[in-house]
Amino acid sequence: MKPNHFSIPYVGWMAVFVVAPIIMVIVYAFTTSTGEFTLQNFADMGRFLTVFTRSFHLAFIATIICIVLGYPVAYILAREGQRAQRILVMLIMLPLWMNFLLRTYAWMSILENTGLLNRLLTFLSLPTVRIINTPAAVIIGMVYNFLPFMVLPIYSVIVKIDKSILEAAQDLGADMFSVFRKLIIPLSLPGVLSGVLMVFVPAVSTFVITQLLGGGMVFLLGDLIEMQFLGTAYNPHLGSAIALVMMLIVIAFVVVMNKFGAGEEKAVGL
Repeated sequence: MKPNHFSIPYVGWMAVFVVAPIIMVIVYAFTTSTGEFTLQNFADMGRFLTVFTRSFHLAFIATIICIVLGYPVAYILAREGQRAQRILVMLIMLPLWMNFLLRTYAWMSILENTGLLNRLLTFLSLPTVRIINTPAAVIIGMVYNFLPFMVLPIYSVIVKIDKSILEAAQDLGADMFSVFRKLIIPLSLPGVLSGVLMVFVPAVSTFVITQLLGGGMVFLLGDLIEMQFLGTAYNPHLGSAIALVMMLIVIAFVVVMNKFGAGEEKAVGL
C-alpha cells in the first residue's frame, strides 16, 4: 500500500514527541545515573505504596462522582431538542475554554477558609467548614475539571440510539423504567466506559490540582513524579520507573475496560 505523503508530518511528530519520550522513560527506569542496568529503581518504589493507593483511591472516587452527576445530565441533554442541545453542549464546554490553572485558582477562592463558601455560611449564621488543603478539595477539583469529559461521551452515545428501538420496546409493554434499565443503560455503556477512561487517567496523574487545592498536604503520584524531576529529591531514574509502572497500570485498566465494553455490546446484540 502506497504511503500517504500527508501523514509524514504526523508520523514525524508522533516519533519525536510521543515515541522518543516513552523510550527515554524506559531507558531511565532500567538504568542508574552511570548508565548501568538495574532494577533497584522499581524496588525503591515500595516506599511510596501509600501514594499509589491514595492516588487510585481519590481518582476512583472522583470518577464515580462524575458518573453519578454526568449520566443524568447526558441523558436529559440527549432528550432535548436540537437547538437546546447545541446551547447546552456549548455551556458544558464553556469552562474548558478557560485556562486549567484559572479554573483551579477559582476554586481556591471558593474553598479557602475565608473564601466565598465560608462567607456565605457565615452570612447564613451556619458553622464554617475547612475544605481547602484536604482530599475533599482535591476531589472537588477533579470532578469540576473532568466532569465534561464524562458528560460528552455519554451524551454522544445516547443521542445516537435509534428511537425506533425504544418505541418498539414500549409497544411490547415495557414501561419507561424498564426501557431505561434494559436498553438505554446497556446501549450507552460504551460512552460510560469512554468517560471513565477520560476522567480516571488524568485524575490519577494530576498534580496541579493537588498542589493548589491540596496545598501540598495531599501527595499523589503526579506530585511524586514531578518531585523526582524538578523537586529537591532529584532522581529522574526513580521518577521514570514510577511513571512507567503507572503507565502500565493505566494500559491494563484500559484493556480490561475495553474488553468489558465489548462483552456488554455483544450482550445487547450490537
